[in-house]
Amino acid sequence: MNWITNYVRPRINSIFSRREIPENLWSKCDGCGTMLFHREISDNLNVCTNCGHHMHITPRDRFLSLFDGGVFNEVEVPEPLADPLHFRDQKRYPDRMKTAQKGTGEKEAMLVATGEIGRTPIVAAAQDFSFMGGSMGMYVGNAIVAAAEEAVRLGRPLVLFSAAGGARMQEGILSLMQMPRTTVAVQMLKEANLPYIVVLTHPTTGGVTASYAMLGDVQIAEPNALICFAGPRVIEQTIREKLPEGFQRAEYLLDHGMLDRVIDRREMRKELITVCRMLMKMPPPTWGDLPAPGPDEANMPQTKG
Repeated sequence: MNWITNYVRPRINSIFSRREIPENLWSKCDGCGTMLFHREISDNLNVCTNCGHHMHITPRDRFLSLFDGGVFNEVEVPEPLADPLHFRDQKRYPDRMKTAQKGTGEKEAMLVATGEIGRTPIVAAAQDFSFMGGSMGMYVGNAIVAAAEEAVRLGRPLVLFSAAGGARMQEGILSLMQMPRTTVAVQMLKEANLPYIVVLTHPTTGGVTASYAMLGDVQIAEPNALICFAGPRVIEQTIREKLPEGFQRAEYLLDHGMLDRVIDRREMRKELITVCRMLMKMPPPTWGDLPAPGPDEANMPQTKG
């Protein structure tokens, strides 16, 4: 043994076997600037553990935390025409779609699923803001119609999580046609006497706010979510006046009667279980592994040990 085997070889091995540290282990909170470990954020449903700021969460991750045991079945959505207007700006529309699909791992901007929350059967739909700003195109319109039809067929409430920058520019008038189309889908639920619950997340703007996002029987929002048709900056430039503090945020809309509740994402599942069971005239939920008691069990006298 000499200095070559004792020092030089281990030193060379350590240099070439050095592992790269992934860059996505830490994320910075947009609210307070705190650096958060990715597993800590995930366990807290993408809510900052320091200031409570609600960060973006994908529909799939939301459903994994919402449904019992993270089990849900995706509802098939009819495919629309790929590029009806042959739209092109800096990129061709199909190229933008491929980029969004590769970046998110999803087919489109809305996911529809069926399952149970607290043993309460529901149909749920959620928009993905990371997919082209969650923009409302023909696919999103098809998804909402499919969700409403599935809810009517199964006799379940529909819970919709909105997050969008408005209509999809690349589909022009065809995207705007989804506003009345989705309104008709919501009317199908009302005619079937089924609840339609909307959870508005950050941000919900444009034509989405002017259609299905504001037609719920119960309107719930996540804290500090931006909810509007035209943004604050556009309104300030139009009226040339300074807007009130927190204008068009969830808490402001709650104070002015446009929302029913503002609920923390970590409490949303429990709130939705309670609301769905109440509107479906089901017994109150039993918080635990046991199912909700039946009418006979609920009226039984309690015995003391």
